[in-house]
Parts: sequence; C-alpha cells; structure tokens
Amino acid sequence: MPRAFSRIAAFLTLTLLVRTTAAWAQEPEGAHFTAAQAEHGRDVYSSECASCHGEALDDGVAPPLAGDEFVLSWGRAGRTLDDLFFITRTTMPEGEGGTLSEEQYLDVLAYMLLRNGYSAGERELTADATELTAVTLESQDDAAPTTRSTTAFIRGSRGLVPEATGPTQDDLNAAGGNSDDWLYHTHDYSGRRYSELTDINADNVGQLAPVCMYAMGGAGSFQSGPIVRDGVMYVTTLRSTVALDAATCQVQWRHEWEPQALQIPINNRGVAIKDGRVVRATPDGYLLALDAANGELLWARQVAQTMQGETFSMPPLIYDDLIVIGPAVSEFAIEGWVAAFKLENGEKVWHFNTVPGAKDGTGTWPNPENIVLGGGGVWTPLSLDPETEELYVAVTNPAPDLPAHLRPGLNLYTNSVVALDIRSGELRWYDQVVPNDFHDWDLTQVSPLFKTTIEGRERDLLATVGKDGFLRVLDRESHERLYETPISRQLNADVPLTKEGVRVCPGVNGGVLWHGPAYNPGTNQLYIGAIDWCTTFALTDSVRFVPGQLYMGGTFRPDPENEGRVTAVDASTGEVRWMYRSELPVLGAVTTTAGNLLFLGELTGDLVAFNAETGDELFRSRTSGPIGGGVVTYTVDGKQYVAVSSGRPSGLNWRAGPSGAPNVMIFALPG
Repeated sequence: MPRAFSRIAAFLTLTLLVRTTAAWAQEPEGAHFTAAQAEHGRDVYSSECASCHGEALDDGVAPPLAGDEFVLSWGRAGRTLDDLFFITRTTMPEGEGGTLSEEQYLDVLAYMLLRNGYSAGERELTADATELTAVTLESQDDAAPTTRSTTAFIRGSRGLVPEATGPTQDDLNAAGGNSDDWLYHTHDYSGRRYSELTDINADNVGQLAPVCMYAMGGAGSFQSGPIVRDGVMYVTTLRSTVALDAATCQVQWRHEWEPQALQIPINNRGVAIKDGRVVRATPDGYLLALDAANGELLWARQVAQTMQGETFSMPPLIYDDLIVIGPAVSEFAIEGWVAAFKLENGEKVWHFNTVPGAKDGTGTWPNPENIVLGGGGVWTPLSLDPETEELYVAVTNPAPDLPAHLRPGLNLYTNSVVALDIRSGELRWYDQVVPNDFHDWDLTQVSPLFKTTIEGRERDLLATVGKDGFLRVLDRESHERLYETPISRQLNADVPLTKEGVRVCPGVNGGVLWHGPAYNPGTNQLYIGAIDWCTTFALTDSVRFVPGQLYMGGTFRPDPENEGRVTAVDASTGEVRWMYRSELPVLGAVTTTAGNLLFLGELTGDLVAFNAETGDELFRSRTSGPIGGGVVTYTVDGKQYVAVSSGRPSGLNWRAGPSGAPNVMIFALPG
C-alpha cells in the first residue's frame, strides 16, 4: 500500500486508458494519432513498460491492458483523455514520473491506442489540454460495461456453518506460548514472530534441507505470510486461497475468488483463522469466509468500495466474533478506516475513521486551498492485547502525499499508532510519530508487543517502525516513547521540499514496509529488516486529483542503487547489538526462535539463518526466487519445519533479477 505504487499507478493508468478508448463507438475529435507516433511509442513501451505488462500487453506480471475492469474504472462521467495524460506523465516510468519527453508520453498513448483497435491517421495526438479535455472517457459501446451489477452479500451453498472447528479463542489467546502452530500472520496477537521451538537450533541449522515446494500459480506480487494449524498451511495470492499439507506440500483444497466488482490488484498478504473458518479479503473489496475443512465458500460480503479507491491487502485479525480489517490505499486520497465485522456473516459491528475532518477541512485538517484531502489507509498486520482488549493499528500517510503546506495541521490520525477498544472501536489513545508528513513515510508496524525490564522496572511495551527508518518503543501504560533508534540511513529528513528537488533518506520506499520486527525474549533483542533507498522529492506547481490514481502533489525519483540491513537492537536500551547488511532491500519477514536462531528471507532468493545472539551466519540456501513474503516455523507430528514464500515481491524494481513464479518452499532437518 507505497509500497510499489509508482508501478501500480503506471499499469492502472495505461491499462484503463487502452480498454476505455477501445470501447468508444467512433474516434472522437481530438484523439487522432499517426503511425509514426505509435511506432515510436512501441519502442518506449518496450523499454519502460513491458517488464511489468509484457511485450504482448497482456503477458506480464501486471494485469492485462484490456478488459472490462478498465472500462469500469475509467468509463465514468467526468473522466477525460487529459486526466490520463496527466497521470501517465507524472507517474511513469516507475519512480521517474516526468523524466520522459512530452513527445515520448504522447507516443506511448498512441501505441496503446493502436494495439487496441484504433487506426492511425494523418493528425498527430498532441498535448493540447483543450483538445484532450474534450475527449471524455464515457463508453459509447453498449457491449462494454461501465458498471457491474454487484451482490453485496453472497451466501454459501451449504450455509454459514463450517464443517471444520477451531482454533478456539483460547487457542488464539495462548498462541504466543504454543509454537507447534503459526496461528496469526505474525505468529500470535503480540506479533513477536517468535517460536519456542528448539529442535532446529544454532548447533544443527546448517543441516537444514528442502523438503518440498508448491507452485502457487499465477503472476503478480507475492507477499503472503503462511498460517499453519494442525499440519495444514494456508497461503494466498491475489485471488487464490490454498490449503497445503505443511509437511509434504500436497494440496488439501484450493479456492478461486471470482471478482464481483472493480479490482484494484495490488497484493494479498494472507488469511486469519478461527472456529473452522479461513477469512481473507479480496482486491475488489470483499471480505469472505471459507470452510477450513474443504475450502467451500461460507459467505462473502462487499465491505470496501473500489470505485472510491479502497482495496484490501492486509491480513485480517479475528478476535471472538469480530473480524478487524481496513483498506489501503492512502495515495488515492481515500477516507481511511478500520472496522470490525461479524465472523458469522460479515455484518459491520463498528467503524473508526482514521482521518476525521479530512473530507470537510475541519479539526486537524485545515484546507486553505479547498483541495481534496484524505489518506489514512491500513495495509499491515494489527496487534492485540487480549487481556486489556486493546487493539493497535498502524495508520499510514495523508494525501496529497508531498505538499504538506496545502494541508497544514497534524492530519490526525495519519502515521499514528492508534489504540482502540476492540469491542467498540472507541479510541483509547494514540501517538503520531510523523506529523504533517511530506515524504510518504507511512507508519507500517505496531508490533511486537512485549515485556522487558527498563531502568529496573518491567514494562509492557510496543515497538513501532515505518518508512521513516526509526524503531520506536512505547510504554503501553504511560504511552511515553522510551527510545528511538535509526534502522536505516537518515538524510535531510527535516529539509522542506522544493520544486527543484531534495534528496532524502529514507525515500518513498525506504525504512520498513510490510513485514515488521521480531522479538526474542532469550536474547532480549528486537530484529528489524529494513531498506536503505534514498529518493529525490520535488514539488509541482499545483496538485490535481484524479479518483483512483496516485495523488502525490509532486514527483519522487528513487536512487538507482539500494540495499538492505537487519539490525539487532537491545530491547531494554535501544542500543544496536549487531547489524547485517544485505546487497538488496530486506522485504521478507524475520523470524526468531528459542533455538537461538534468526531466519531471514532475502531478495537474492536465499533463506538465511543467523545466531540470534551474535549475528553470525549459520546457514544459507537458495530458494526459487526473491523472498518478500513470510518465514514461519512449526511442527507436524513432532517434527519442526521452516517454510518460506518466494516470488516477485512487488512491481518495483528491487534489482532482484528474475523473480520466478510464486512458490512455497518447506525445509527440515534430515530424517
């Protein structure tokens, strides 16, 4: 949720452009282009777009550049070719919006039109705003849908009650001390990513070997974090949910979601399980529950509006009879929220607005220029203290992202730790770590929750990290910040942005993204995987809001080079104990165990194990592709396993080389 949004905006822009224009009944005035433009555009497309969309426009990892989804998004009243041209030239290529010439951008549009059924003419497509604005994108082809009849609630054919049972609420509450399974995205409600298993340990981890591999199929981003219970693993892609034998990779069942509404296809990070139900969200705004016994649909309910820019990528959290989740994407200027829905049927129970006042310019959202304001998306795991029933949410950035002077004020509750009563959704307290953000520095993690001794007193603590590259530890009772430790490079963080540009570290995709820290009580260390990637930010003369598209209010150009690091921090003092530097950004989850191990998945494709106390490397093995997903450990029939999900982590160019298809690989000791 960015995340990889420069690439996402690129494919949404081109995708929607092409299909919509192809749906026009006749060539509208002002939409002319020449064969020479289209030919030049083919070369530009091949060098700048084909790596994501494919040379044939529909054979890449990004969605195909034709289909009803594009008409649904851009076939609405008020959309014009000028809107598309604006988004294209300000967001493409990936992270380098505005770096091509005006002629090149026009040529790309001409090529896309040609490949989707338009004939070249004698008149060139120009950047004249008057002409482009005159071309509306309302479909005039009766055969091309501009709306989709959606069903708000879908009931399973066999009813709402699953055949399967468990895990119970008691099981989920006790998951932190039960490491036979991996019951939540971050292991348990506390989010410590810590397992008490010791069969695989610092003495024998060097003997670890692959047991099996399962190819998930499909293309696109793969960031899924596996869930494991009673020997069954649950893994997701954008639309698939798969149950595997967690020891053999044999498929138990597979469910494919058929989209009911407009999709915003970013990624999906996994499921939550309880009382025989496997719960996940979809890219077209649905929440659904499957029977854990056989994968049959129990119910599906539309709870987010993709036509307004809302979509889901985060794993849900289930507590008692409540499913808690929130939508991305802040960059689309949504009115962010987090809400609870009934486990039985998906009915809404409560709703918390993460950006109160943004839409009407009140409270902490002054709006002197009367522009569109919003943001506050949620796209990473929640954490929960079941004893106090306090829920912790990482709320992300405001929009427009960069021109903070156009939205003066704190812009609450963006980039804040928000603590809610999980029963009612009422606010208990908050801490805003990046006020009035002007770098797209999402707060991304609100875990782990842990206890340790600080200055002679045991405290209940919360660790939080984000794209600004700091680890902060808060006291959950007093709400004070106890220390802040940089975990990625820092440069020009407080320098105001200019039209000429300011180079800032971390950049728009720096710091910590979708996988958070781990905590090992044996070493009393926090482990944080992070990204060192600087960006040059520049403001534009004005801002322009196009619904469902990036609303940055400026440009951002990441450095050509990046790298990663894992930092081990003394949980009592905030001091760095050791550090590992990776040649590529660290996106995959880190997981630690009582066997004095820290597991890491790298974009090189390597699964690595370190001595958790000292940082010494003990094991390294190549998987099938870059690792941007979860690393988990569990037992089946008394034997410990380690599993990792690998494949293309996102649409961004992480310098990871060939990505391979989404796969799950399982490791164990011989015998």
